[in-house]
Amino acid sequence: MELNYTIIRSPRRRKLTITVERDRSVVVHAPESTPEAKIRQVVESKRQWLYEKIHHGQKYPELPHPPGKELVNGESALYLGRNYRIAITSTASGQVEFSRRFDIPPELAEQGGHVLIDWYASRARQKVLPRVKHYASQLGVEYGKAEISNSKFRWGSCTVNNNLSFNWRLIKAPMLVIDYVVVHELAHLIEPNHTPRFWNIVRAQHPMAEKAKDWLKEHGVLLEQNL
Repeated sequence: MELNYTIIRSPRRRKLTITVERDRSVVVHAPESTPEAKIRQVVESKRQWLYEKIHHGQKYPELPHPPGKELVNGESALYLGRNYRIAITSTASGQVEFSRRFDIPPELAEQGGHVLIDWYASRARQKVLPRVKHYASQLGVEYGKAEISNSKFRWGSCTVNNNLSFNWRLIKAPMLVIDYVVVHELAHLIEPNHTPRFWNIVRAQHPMAEKAKDWLKEHGVLLEQNL
């Protein structure tokens, strides 16, 4: 069976790594000078591992229902691990407001789900990015910049330039999960690969890392829905 993969080269990368994204695509990150024959050899040596990752049922479950909820009274939306009711009602600011429920003005609700997505992204910048600064200080590492992204297949990423990016959908997860993803990406500034040393760093900084990983495996598919 043919194994398709995408190669991303970088002059600053020293080691070749292979990742399986949540859409089941295989990505090879390689130093710029690595011959394609060498890449094929490494991919072939990992064929069984890649096959298991690609077909892992728990990691890639089907959505419980089609994404794209409507902004209507009585619907609910996730925020920090809990579901809160949506109320279509006027607000003092004329914007989305949150206090034990989502209050969304009728004129905004008519514009569709992006209104709540914008609110999620704004809250993610307020809550996730300060955690990056906090844990970077705890770990004694420096990063280029940190931003909130709209990546569909990663909760977080760390580039070879030490820039960090975090999926806005994380704001729907409990803080222990957000902290886990933040620590995970910052740990890559110390150890680029998922070695035993890497996981020791993560667990030392986040003792509830395993619980957070389990939460993502069980509920991550819900985060992927826009609403």
